[in-house]
Amino acid sequence: MPIVPLFLNILWIVFGGLWMAAAWLLAAVLMAITIIGLPWARAAFNIAAYTLLPFGQRAVSRELVTGQRDLGTGPLGLIGNMIWFVLAGWWLAIGHLLTAVALAVTIVGIPFAWAHLKLAGIALWPIGKVIVPA
Repeated sequence: MPIVPLFLNILWIVFGGLWMAAAWLLAAVLMAITIIGLPWARAAFNIAAYTLLPFGQRAVSRELVTGQRDLGTGPLGLIGNMIWFVLAGWWLAIGHLLTAVALAVTIVGIPFAWAHLKLAGIALWPIGKVIVPA
């Protein structure tokens, strides 16, 4: 990892990234416990890792990476995202939004607030996303 993303990721962990990654991990574990929630758990584990170290990576649709639709990017993915929204997406998005507001108050925290806003959008619809190097 280049030095700038490494430095930003270290600052990110200190200023709110760690607790939001823990929230994603909690959501993933809760989904995995239910067995029925395993598809959501996999997506939440991937996003938890991304939330812990977001700089130098980005989340994109799996359809853009593979060039073809699959279960997560088609109609079943839409239904899965709607179920995710009801079960966990809204409270993860609120956590990211509150953290973004707290960071945006400071001038230094504005880039981190912007990253939390991006993660809030991903929190609403994580199914069908894949993390790729930026």
